[in-house]
Amino acid sequence: MLGRIKYQWKRLKNNNYIILVGIISLFLVVGGFSYALFTSSAERKGSLNIVTGEIVATIESDGLDNNHSMIIKSGESKEIVITLKNENGRDAKFNFWYEVADGVNVSYDSTKDEPMGEEGEVIKDNGVKTYRLKIANNTDKDEVITFGSNGGLYNKKLTFPSGRKIVEGIVPIVNTEANMIKVVWNESSSSWVKADDKAWYDYDFGKWANAVTVTTATRSKYQSATSGTAILMSDIETMWVYVPRYSYTIGSEDGTNYYGKKGVYLSNAPTQVLPGEIDAKFIKKSERELGKAQYKVAEKRGEWRTPDAFMFGIGEISGIWVGKFETSSSNLSAQYGGVNVTTLDAMIKPNVTSWRSIQTSNIAEVGRNITKSGNRYGFNTILLNSHAMKNSEWATVAYLSQSKYGKFGNRDYNGANKEIYQNKSDKYITGCSYGVPSNGNTDYGCQYTYEKSPKGIGASTTGTIYGIYDMSGGAWEYMMGDYAPGGEKYSGMNTTLHSGYTGLLQDGTKISGKSWLEEKYYDFYESSNPLTSCKGASCTTHALNETAGWYGDSTYMVTAQYPWSVRGGGYYLNSPAGVFYFNYDRGGISNGGSFRLVLSAT
Repeated sequence: MLGRIKYQWKRLKNNNYIILVGIISLFLVVGGFSYALFTSSAERKGSLNIVTGEIVATIESDGLDNNHSMIIKSGESKEIVITLKNENGRDAKFNFWYEVADGVNVSYDSTKDEPMGEEGEVIKDNGVKTYRLKIANNTDKDEVITFGSNGGLYNKKLTFPSGRKIVEGIVPIVNTEANMIKVVWNESSSSWVKADDKAWYDYDFGKWANAVTVTTATRSKYQSATSGTAILMSDIETMWVYVPRYSYTIGSEDGTNYYGKKGVYLSNAPTQVLPGEIDAKFIKKSERELGKAQYKVAEKRGEWRTPDAFMFGIGEISGIWVGKFETSSSNLSAQYGGVNVTTLDAMIKPNVTSWRSIQTSNIAEVGRNITKSGNRYGFNTILLNSHAMKNSEWATVAYLSQSKYGKFGNRDYNGANKEIYQNKSDKYITGCSYGVPSNGNTDYGCQYTYEKSPKGIGASTTGTIYGIYDMSGGAWEYMMGDYAPGGEKYSGMNTTLHSGYTGLLQDGTKISGKSWLEEKYYDFYESSNPLTSCKGASCTTHALNETAGWYGDSTYMVTAQYPWSVRGGGYYLNSPAGVFYFNYDRGGISNGGSFRLVLSAT
């Protein structure tokens, strides 16, 4: 029980000084700041009266005990409403914090008040702040979480308590286009079913939002169907996974090497071969952080960075829809699953042959066709912008997979099995899994299909069926990432092996071809050194130098000879294949190269 002081001003007859008279009342509070108020006359004479007190915040919530704590069971998720009141008889500044073990995620409802940060926020006398929080325990034991607040004078900087945490990330909001069907996996029937909005996704537990498009003939049937209705795979044409807008930072345990944080998910210190957790927090569309995305773990606080992928053109976006599998075509019997044409329609499904042997200029056109007027998928041509995946967009998926929200944070996998499992299908079948990370074994094939638990789903970015597949092995994937020193775009190696675009060749001559799309559809690199290739600076947020060599993945930057970026690695590679693999190619036809599609909300 602490005292609250309401102050009354009283002036003495001699008018030379002012005293403060305190009236005490009692109530339950948490946090506080001792202070002293004093004043004297303008003539600087007379006596000085000092009154001390405590600025405190009242915290109220039906979910908390008298110590402002609650127990969160292992694997449990709770929503809680917390009210913070200022009943100090004057305006004051407060911050808001919580204390809990790593692995318990706390996020806030971004449609409500945002919790204060370390420096606090002024609350008017008798003012109230209400926070709607989500608490998710992704540890293997029950944990106690405690909330608190520090208060102080409104014009003074607050001291943040050591070891406490601020509520930084939001609960992501996922919106679909009208003709996308929200889906979840039904274990008992082994099928995708129409989702109930309330149970559609939960990123805290690796349940990323999934949606599909269906054939024109079945679209109205599924749109009007009730939740729980099975969506037949024969009716599905494309499958998508949502990556919400976030910021990230990469920790260093030894103060020198930035291999991520050990945290609660590794038993040993992170190394390049077995890297640690990438810290991530979901943020609002209006936020963009520009730190260097690094921190020393011992110092607790990092510099956050928002990935480039969440700016499309000149506009900020709240997230991207990523093709769940490598792209296939509407003619599965075609050689190489589609060959070098733009007349076929893209499909995104498991257990089919991926579309290969296509130049990057045609890949870009196929990507744009997804949302062209009159498209077969029902996509709105104004609300969504489809395109072939860029290097920066691949990176955005890779970082999140290595965070507490991805496979790295999935407690069903330990040690080396934190790495995304390799697709070793020599037939380039989408969604396959070898059941272990990349290795030198040569018994190629589709050992486990995407839905088989745990060996099959271990090939996804979450280690659950809700993640993104084929990001290690299978076909390597062309990115829309091109070598363009001084703004001069390179098309390919020579007159035979090139992208189909007008541009430079290795020998400096120029080839005529297709016109390039708008620059927002590509990542251009000015040099072969990722430390200088992004407008003369380090390519932060592109998963190049930051995560080079993680899990032993190969790292080769684009050059004049090989000007196009590729990711993931092929089925035949050993340890160099993986989500952090990057390499180069000529932009031309290759029977081992496929691509992936992305939807940006415009």
